Amino acid sequence: MADQFRIQLCGTLAVEINRERIDDRLPGRQGRLLITYLVLHRPRAVRRDELVDALWPDRPPAACDAALSALLSKLRRLLPDGTLEGRGVVRLMLPANAFVDLEVAREAVHRAESAIAQEQWHRAWGASLAPLFTARRGFLPDEDAEWIRDTRYELDALYLRALEAYTHACLGVGGTELAAAERAGRELIALAPYRENGYRHLMQALSRSGNTAEALRIYEQLRTLLRDELGIAPSAETLRLHDELLRGVSRAGG
Repeated sequence: MADQFRIQLCGTLAVEINRERIDDRLPGRQGRLLITYLVLHRPRAVRRDELVDALWPDRPPAACDAALSALLSKLRRLLPDGTLEGRGVVRLMLPANAFVDLEVAREAVHRAESAIAQEQWHRAWGASLAPLFTARRGFLPDEDAEWIRDTRYELDALYLRALEAYTHACLGVGGTELAAAERAGRELIALAPYRENGYRHLMQALSRSGNTAEALRIYEQLRTLLRDELGIAPSAETLRLHDELLRGVSRAGG
């Protein structure tokens, strides 16, 4: 029977093997960075010099190769046999059923977007939650290196995709989820003020909640921003939604 791995990279690092936490036994800060890097890059083999750069991006110790060997030896003793392969190049071999939070989040946001394309709103709503919660936890907040910054950028993009999917799904579900769609839409335009999707989602949520005047104000906010900052007009899709809102106001007034 394969060993069971459950690894949380985002937020506080947690490594569980066969329901036993081992992260508190990792060899200090460098040990935590080492296993995090290996998990992130587990589909491929990693060279020793790459590991040195990842662990000591600014000033590697004089005996960095010996220090790396010691870290790898300590990590091997914590992992099941065969999990950490190689010496000149190193590969982390996790079983197919291993749970890694960032990998699960990547897959879930794809499922959410696929469900939206098929208008399966409840399925999209459920799938969007895992990447939202995962990306919100952040990544190695007290560390700084190029690979760490790259992962943070990925998490930021993942969070925006998940938030857009969640907002769209809430609009599709409707009813009591319209309030959630409004909250998420406001967060979207705050995080990505030049992405029109967030404005359209928010305008729809407000209009369907009976607040068309506020929806039209959000449109003016977007139109002014794009004109003043970029010298462009809203997209055709946004203009169509604006026209629909105006026609609705005219019908209500007539």
